[in-house]
Amino acid sequence: MNSINFIFLLTILSFASAVKVNYDGYKLYKISLKDDSEVQVLAKLQEARIGEFWEDGFRVDRDSKVMVSPQKHEQFIEFLRTENIEASLLLDDVQRTIDKQRNPENINASSSYLSYDWTAYHDLDTLYNWLDELEAHHPNVVKTVVMGQSVEGRDIKGIVINYHNDNAESDSHPLIGMLEGTLHSREWISVATVTWIIKEFLTSEDPEIRHLAETFEWHIFPVVNPDGYVYTFTDNRMWRKNRSPENTKTCAEGVDDDMSHGVDLNRNFEVEWMVIGASNDSCTNTYAGPIPFSEPESRAIAQYVRRLDQIGRLIYYIAFHSYTQLILVPYSHVYIENAWESRNYADMYEIAIKSADAIAKRYGTQYRVGLSANVMYPMSGGSFDWVKYDVNVPISYLIELRDLGEYGFLLPADQIIPTALETMDGLIEMDKNTKALNYY
Repeated sequence: MNSINFIFLLTILSFASAVKVNYDGYKLYKISLKDDSEVQVLAKLQEARIGEFWEDGFRVDRDSKVMVSPQKHEQFIEFLRTENIEASLLLDDVQRTIDKQRNPENINASSSYLSYDWTAYHDLDTLYNWLDELEAHHPNVVKTVVMGQSVEGRDIKGIVINYHNDNAESDSHPLIGMLEGTLHSREWISVATVTWIIKEFLTSEDPEIRHLAETFEWHIFPVVNPDGYVYTFTDNRMWRKNRSPENTKTCAEGVDDDMSHGVDLNRNFEVEWMVIGASNDSCTNTYAGPIPFSEPESRAIAQYVRRLDQIGRLIYYIAFHSYTQLILVPYSHVYIENAWESRNYADMYEIAIKSADAIAKRYGTQYRVGLSANVMYPMSGGSFDWVKYDVNVPISYLIELRDLGEYGFLLPADQIIPTALETMDGLIEMDKNTKALNYY
């Protein structure tokens, strides 16, 4: 049996054995650490596999969220009591919250364009059909494009928005911006926000949005991890990685073997790969893969970015994630004393700070800005870091959208439009200051 057939067989077997994960009775807790000794206690809790943490790494100045099954709940409470750790309940029943997110009720705000709307979260087929509609309705501006294929053979589809297609000089080194969404499949607000940006670029009459839309040739991919995204609708709402079957194995006690499927695509890029904040164990959420660029999704992104760099001036690369309300500046494996490694850290920081201020004006939503190692946790092998490192795109960010953890990945649908509106405010301010600093 050749390797391709073997991988295909493993994929089929994984589908046959997969069981839809139900989170009935699962509870989500928040733990606010008081000192470094409690950091070590949480590490013990994680190692004991009593609960599943929603963040990578622990630190005193950042809350940790842990999801606990009904079977482990009594053991979890006893652990907290024994270690004298305080925890507050955020979600009493995770499945009930998932169901409300999938089927929202009583949403006052409404918005739609063609077949797509922003009062609910939508599956991949709905998204891709809408992208095709956009090309049909805006034939002189919009072109659908396929970046590549996923592990399971799905298209990684996006669109190009170019208001200068009819210009004879349109191919002469255009200014380019690229938006990446949903590298981590469970982060649904990323899809909703990126699609809202697309809609605004095509329909808004606001002069500032029009300037942003028409100055650049935009390459926008709302979902770059299509297999994982589909899996969050069909099998496991909390799935993060892609669906690679190459490193499937039996996991440790207390961990479903299905966890060994997949690679964390935001640890798979060849920039300080596996140096920090990544795992070589396929049964973890931060598994970086067997080698850098082992995954077709990460390779497709890299190849596409390099092509853009050849045809024009790639000014922006923005990766959208959730949650924790951050604008992260490269590089994620270094602390502030080595921020100079990204060459224009001071400018990127200044631009991001002003963008965060603009985001806060509409609803008071507070975003923090800085290096991941300083404001979140150190990591390596991420897409936006690689874009900065390999292509030296001047303005490269990772934006962690709403919220601060009250719902986390399960952000209710009634927060889609507010999130999207304030994000657009931030992008407009970002571009003003990028232009003012002569990056055009």
